[in-house]
Amino acid sequence: MTARLPSLNGLRAFEAAARHLSFTQAASELNVTQTAISHQIKRLEEELGVRLFIRQNRSLALTAEAQDYLPGIRAAFNDLRLATDRLLRKDDDHVLTVSTIASLAAKWLLPRLTSFQEANPGVDVRITTSTSLVDFQRDKVDAAIRYGRGQWAGVRADWMMADELFPVCSPELLNGNKPLKCPEDLKDHVLLHTGSGYDDDWRLWLTASGLPANFSMLPGLSFDLIFMTVQAAIDGMGVAMGRTAYVEQDIAKGRLVVPFKMTFPVDAGFYLVSPAGRADSPKLAAFRKWLLASVQSHPAAPGYSAA
Repeated sequence: MTARLPSLNGLRAFEAAARHLSFTQAASELNVTQTAISHQIKRLEEELGVRLFIRQNRSLALTAEAQDYLPGIRAAFNDLRLATDRLLRKDDDHVLTVSTIASLAAKWLLPRLTSFQEANPGVDVRITTSTSLVDFQRDKVDAAIRYGRGQWAGVRADWMMADELFPVCSPELLNGNKPLKCPEDLKDHVLLHTGSGYDDDWRLWLTASGLPANFSMLPGLSFDLIFMTVQAAIDGMGVAMGRTAYVEQDIAKGRLVVPFKMTFPVDAGFYLVSPAGRADSPKLAAFRKWLLASVQSHPAAPGYSAA
């Protein structure tokens, strides 16, 4: 005799609540009320005749039975998502859409992408750029490269690389009439700034170098996107605050130099983010393997030019 399957809504509520250990977060993810989640869990427990959660004052814990039950339920929902995705995306199996920010695409991803295409000729890569969080289903995006601490619910986040802050300039500027031998010499140069989340970079580096933070208020130029700031530095317009991922190619090719040995580590980094249900699709698995191998085979490090 085949056992009757419990309510699908109850199982969805259980999987989400178990993953978050929170009825509130599960309700937000499933776009229902917390009361609805509580009722669905209660009905599921009654159907199974098993207690699934231990409700404490301000926390939620799984019972031993729920811990045994969860992996199978999670795997079943992943299988459902993959099957549905294959059904709806049959014609797009060869297309891989990756979202990232414009500066990272221009200065880091695109120069490397040829090697992926050569190794995977059957995959058509499409790059889109956005600073907003991606809705994978709505935006029809397979994966995103994002900056942060990797703590995003409902997705797989694979660590790629960290970032460091350090000034960069053109070789001509370094060897020009105005000295640039120590950080104090920056007072005689134009500082190049980037907005949109990078506003504090100069202040952080200057403070770590023992210089007054108000050095960052010296006359300078500001740009919306970091790759524009980097290009201004290449063109000799001033000294930019570089971030590893955005300047390593230009340093390697001699378009930029690093005048000082002081670097400032940033407490976040870049991740490849993909929806949990589609993270292991063949095209995405191939891209992830290539991307992480590319990062590991070309470790990012500033090339110092100062004496």
